[in-house]
Amino acid sequence: MEEKNMFILQQSLGKEQNAVFAKLMRSVYLWMVLALVITGLTAAYVASSPAYISALMNNSILFYGVIIAELALVFILSGRIHKMSFTSASLMFILYSLLTGVSLSTIFLAYTESSIATTFLITAGTFGTMSLVGFVTKKDLSKLGGILLMALIGLIIATVVNIFLVSDTLGWIINYVGVLIFVGLTAYDTQKIKQMVREYGTDINEQTQKMALMGSLSLYLDFINMFLYLLRIFGNRD
Repeated sequence: MEEKNMFILQQSLGKEQNAVFAKLMRSVYLWMVLALVITGLTAAYVASSPAYISALMNNSILFYGVIIAELALVFILSGRIHKMSFTSASLMFILYSLLTGVSLSTIFLAYTESSIATTFLITAGTFGTMSLVGFVTKKDLSKLGGILLMALIGLIIATVVNIFLVSDTLGWIINYVGVLIFVGLTAYDTQKIKQMVREYGTDINEQTQKMALMGSLSLYLDFINMFLYLLRIFGNRD
């Protein structure tokens, strides 16, 4: 009888943990989608306002101030989220997605709306596929993640160098390599988030909610960067 009761208890706990895992993973993707919607609506709104887009393009202090604020928010969220309340962290994430929308509004000046929409759909399909791969694969992607992170550092260095070289050839190489890196990082980050939630997400509380929020930030960054590199490849200049 005791063994039967223990078996029932273990089954009950297993079902409860699976329910918590599913809820936290849904939270990861819901926060990511919310951030993308905020970013997209903000970008479209700013781009549609001649006054706002003119201020952004003609005032370098304002433009670089937005970029610096974005970087600061990411560093603060990444380094101090464990000391914040979930409400503060989520508000910072929303603010970051708003600022990203402001900075991305300039793409409407460079590319046609149809090519932006098409590239977004391509990005969504690619991201969804690679995130699914990362979620279901049994293969450990941690080694791939290390390689991709080193490649990302190299990509950043190459991008800075090309600011001075202004090489079209190097620019195209950077774009294609950038796509490959963020395609791989999408699968890697998804698996890492899944493992983290499975290991530490034993209950729905403020800490696990913040863990899900940070997971959504990682995937959001993967999506945005993949979109920008694909846009440089497929986007039609306006």
